[in-house]
Amino acid sequence: MDQEFIKKIYNKHCVSKSYPSTSMVTNLVTRIVLLLFPEQSIKKSKGLEELTKNVNAVEQDLISILNQIPDQLDDTPEKLALAFMSSLLDVHDMLCKDVDATLKGDPAANDRYEIIRAYPGFYATAFYRISHILYKLNIPLLPRIITEYAHSKTGIDIHPGARIAPHFFIDHGTGVVIGETCVIGKHVKIYQGVTLGALSVSKDLASTKRHPTIEDNVVIYSGATILGGETVIGESSIVGGNVWLTKSIPANTTVYHQAQIKVREPKSTQQV
Repeated sequence: MDQEFIKKIYNKHCVSKSYPSTSMVTNLVTRIVLLLFPEQSIKKSKGLEELTKNVNAVEQDLISILNQIPDQLDDTPEKLALAFMSSLLDVHDMLCKDVDATLKGDPAANDRYEIIRAYPGFYATAFYRISHILYKLNIPLLPRIITEYAHSKTGIDIHPGARIAPHFFIDHGTGVVIGETCVIGKHVKIYQGVTLGALSVSKDLASTKRHPTIEDNVVIYSGATILGGETVIGESSIVGGNVWLTKSIPANTTVYHQAQIKVREPKSTQQV
């Protein structure tokens, strides 16, 4: 191997920022999900004392992770970890409402246990809600590591900065994209392949609202694309499959895409 190449790689290691490993971060978040929903694990806490021990261990491990980037934080690792842990009851409450929305909205869902154990939409939403708390605490990179890990597992890409109200349900899920400044109200249902994105990817717009607002009780069917920070989908509206929207629609509106399908009959080979 060329020694000059090795020296360049070594120098990059020496000057690169210090961040915790991806596996360390994703392992911690997985443990948090298991604490909130022991249904996900075959091993459950045997009592209050063991549960307390597990919760304290998670908090200490988060402090250890934050201690690797102390110069990038707005407060001490201890105070940020405490603020995060104090928010987990709210996260659990919202996720329980998300499970209820899934059970109510999916005819194929048999019970809560099935949703918690097997639904990719729940998995992605759980990782998003945890990462969103870290995002609001202005902790760098970690929220993106968490949601991108969920993205790799489910095909659902939710930016940790998005604001998503409870009773949220992603059905099937693969190919869903929800942008950073997206705002989603209560009781919203989204199917696979939906994009809630920006009209432009210009870097100059980084500090502006680039993604749409979806109001309460909206259903968005598979393959729909809704773009733009000023685009508002009014409450109780239905956006049909494969619809492309870049402007707002009022409440109680139904928008659908009508494709033209032409069938060409085969030419007859019969001799006349």
